[in-house]
Amino acid sequence: MPPTDSMYLLAESREHPMHVGGLQLFVPPEGTGPEHVRAIFDRLTDTEDVDSAFRKRPARPVDLLGTLWWAEDETVDFDYHVRHSAVPGPGRVRELLQLTSRWHSSLLDRYRPLWEMHLVEGLADGRFAVYSKIHHSVMDGVSALRTLEHALSTDPDARDSPAPWAPRPRVASESDVEVGGDGGGLVGTLLGAARGGLGLAGQAAGVPPALARIATQAARERDVMVPFEAPRTILNRRVGGARRFAAQTWPMERVRAVATAAGVTLNDVVLAMCGGALREYLVEQMALPDAPLTAMVPVSLKLREGQAEAGGNSVGAIVVSLATDQTDAAVRLAHVHQSVVQAKANLSGLTPLQILAMSALVVAPLGLTSVPGFVRSTPPPFNLIISNVPGPRETLYWDGARLDGVYPASIVLDGQALNITLTSRPDSLDFGIVGCRQSVPHLQRLLGHLEDSLSDLEDAVL
Repeated sequence: MPPTDSMYLLAESREHPMHVGGLQLFVPPEGTGPEHVRAIFDRLTDTEDVDSAFRKRPARPVDLLGTLWWAEDETVDFDYHVRHSAVPGPGRVRELLQLTSRWHSSLLDRYRPLWEMHLVEGLADGRFAVYSKIHHSVMDGVSALRTLEHALSTDPDARDSPAPWAPRPRVASESDVEVGGDGGGLVGTLLGAARGGLGLAGQAAGVPPALARIATQAARERDVMVPFEAPRTILNRRVGGARRFAAQTWPMERVRAVATAAGVTLNDVVLAMCGGALREYLVEQMALPDAPLTAMVPVSLKLREGQAEAGGNSVGAIVVSLATDQTDAAVRLAHVHQSVVQAKANLSGLTPLQILAMSALVVAPLGLTSVPGFVRSTPPPFNLIISNVPGPRETLYWDGARLDGVYPASIVLDGQALNITLTSRPDSLDFGIVGCRQSVPHLQRLLGHLEDSLSDLEDAVL
């Protein structure tokens, strides 16, 4: 078992489930009823052809030794792994999210392959849902999203779509980092790289000067966010095992219009949306710090012209200000934009491996959160992770049912009790928010604050 896989198994406890998941919504084809979902369920559970990733489990004995190598089950008990469920009355999305919160809180059984899928009907608006989760040691969030996409079709008339676990040719392994990938996958890769030494060889000499340059600029101009400058908040406490999940969709055109008018990127607007929402949420909880919150953001970085590695792109982790100390939405957006520009500029002159090394240093403190007293006695390296995962670029269908929402459900850790991950679709942005049920009370109110924050940005710049 690779070290980056075993890391997630070793870190898991009842308080720290280490699986990634997602909730998808589908609009059934016209003229179909509940039999459509039942037909999908019957077909999914009537198969013997299963990819090896969906057969993997820790080897027995399921303890410390089980984190050293994988075992594969010859047969998969689909009656256990695939479940047909229904939303309780009155069948609103609220009840669906309550179900998802409970499913996302429970640990996966290590004596079985480490995944589950729930097909859910009973929504009052006629849609049905799919909640699935898979252990992060098996697959990261981006790979899980791609696996779902491969099971869907761009043809609304296509039927008999393959199951997500059906074997298919791979162009890359599940552990590969994808540009713009989810925060959880990037964190695992960077922590594994930090522990494995990265093989930097001669390139390592470029990292200390870059660190010194960034530290000097941060001290002199105060426009560079570095780890451990984040204020302590209610989002940075130890977490329990129960989770709350919230999800909502926003039209892409609204976010893009703000970005165009302000001359910033779409991701800048998303970060400013989150900053405004978190400000109002913390004001509501009487817990807003004077200093601005910071977020760790996985980013795609364009390297110096002429570099051939990674096709001219690399994945890095930067820490940016969310400008929660600013009351004016336009000013907040300008601060966020400047913070992102400066953070990217600090990595732009480095090679891909140096970028990876610098980014590993950013997330390395997360590897110490399980050390007794670490979260309580040290300032948070950043207040939360905000990730934007590229989703499908075309409208997709599952046996004629149109995909109507893709909401990621990621991981929270001690000291990082809230995670915001969003997925893009052709015309929308789907936000999935996961929080510790105890440390982040009334998490669902963040959805309303996100809407208010976007409206404030529209009023300010349009």
